[in-house]
Parts: sequence; C-alpha cells; structure tokens
Amino acid sequence: MWPEAVIRWVKEKAHKASIRDDQRRLQWIDRHLGDLYLDQITRDVIERIIDAKLKEGVNNATVNRVLALVRGILRKAAFEWEWIDRIPKVRMLPEPKRRIRWLTQEGAERLLDALPDYLAEPARFALATGLRRGNVFGLRWDQMDLERRTAWIHPDQAKARKAIPVPLNGDAVLVVRRQQDQHPVYCFITRQGEPLKHVHSRIWKNACDKAGIKDFRWHDFRHTWASWLVQQGTPLHVLQELAGWESPEMVRRYAHLSPEHLREYVEKLAVPRAVDNYGTISAQPEK
Repeated sequence: MWPEAVIRWVKEKAHKASIRDDQRRLQWIDRHLGDLYLDQITRDVIERIIDAKLKEGVNNATVNRVLALVRGILRKAAFEWEWIDRIPKVRMLPEPKRRIRWLTQEGAERLLDALPDYLAEPARFALATGLRRGNVFGLRWDQMDLERRTAWIHPDQAKARKAIPVPLNGDAVLVVRRQQDQHPVYCFITRQGEPLKHVHSRIWKNACDKAGIKDFRWHDFRHTWASWLVQQGTPLHVLQELAGWESPEMVRRYAHLSPEHLREYVEKLAVPRAVDNYGTISAQPEK
C-alpha cells in the first residue's frame, strides 16, 4: 500500500537536506493516497491530486513538487523494489521560466542600509560568499579560520550533502571580525543575543520598500553573488565549485550575463578594416 512505500522511501531518503519538506508534502498526499494499494494509483487518481492542490490557490511549481514526490516513490516501487509492474505517467504542469533576480552594487547597498544591523551583517556576508541563508545563520565559530581566510560547510549542512570550502574575501573577513565576542558558538545573532533562525517578513518588506526594491527574497543574495562573479569574468566551472552545485545546469543560468568567452568566435566574422590618412575606414582586400 501507499503508506508502506512512503515509510520505506523516507528511510532511504533520510539523508536528504529537504527531507522535512518532503515529509510535510507526504502528509498532504496521504489524504488522497493513504488507503490505496500502489496498483490502484492510476492516471485519474493523479489528476484528482492535481485538481485538489490547484484548488488551494497554489502555483504550478508547488503542484509539481507534489507530483515529483509521488512519481519518485512510484518509480522506486516499480524499478528498484519491484513491488509493482507498471506506474502511471505523471504529467507535470508548465512552469514559466523565471529570470534570475539580482541586484546591482548600488541596489545592494541601499538594501543593506535599510536592514537592521543584525540582518545587514549576515546579508553582507551572504553577498561576499554566496552561502544559503541556513548556512549563514547557522555558521559557527568552529567552522571559521580567519588566519587562512576560509570557512567550511560540513556535508550534513550542505544541500548536496557534500562539504563546501568557503574562501573569505576582504568584505567577508571584516563582517566576521565585527561579530567576534558576541556569542561563544554562533557568528550571527539576534538583538536578544540568540542565534538567527529566520527573517521576519514585516522587517524584510519594510527594508525592501525603503530601498525601493521589489520582488527580492533573501535567497536572491545568492543569485546576486553568482551574477556579480560571472560579470567579473569568473569561469563557470569555478563558479560551480564555489557554489557547491552538483549540476552544471545550475551554473548555466548565469552564462548569459557574461558573453565575453564567446566574443573571440564572433570576431572571426568581422571583416578586417584599415583607416587611411584621411580617417576613411575601408575593408582590407583579401590576400
């Protein structure tokens, strides 16, 4: 039955960084599949799940996360566990291609100035390192080596479950030094001296409004960091290593921001030209 498959799947995927999100979705899915055998989950059943989720007013991307979870468990049951012979085709809903949201240097400074200090400092650190919010907020002093100007994210803290070395530039080092002696364990803390856990939505919205910035999330600091690096000529394979991405597809989202590596090829199409003593430009004759 579906609950048996869920139990086995959760055990096998316990190492996933997003397992809690998956468990939350599985609780919702259980309302629709909890009393079914796996071979009773047909295309019609999947369509009813789609309709039920859409009625909640969510977007297609949210529905697709639920569908991907159902599909993943059914595939395991069929192709690895051999519990069933076939599975229904799961139709994903179309999602709009979203542009990468990033800030200019000027825009970033406006936002940093608008944030309270206890949030502006980790935000500045995020812009300097590209770390995800959870990794910044949970950063501990035992993950930091200021003499070598480096930090590290342990495998169990990383989304891809692989350790990430974090080189610290001058901005990052200055931010960290300003946090010293504030807390014995964590680098970034709240006004009350407690470790940071989240950003209050009202405070974030007020800061964005004050800075004149719309449609910007904390995670977009990571997009901003990557965009700045690419625009400064950082090779895409280096960016992939710095960000700790497993797939090159994640890096290619930023390739359009720096077409310099393609210029040498299009220059070959340019006709060689010469300038005479009168300033007239003419194409050079072929040899």
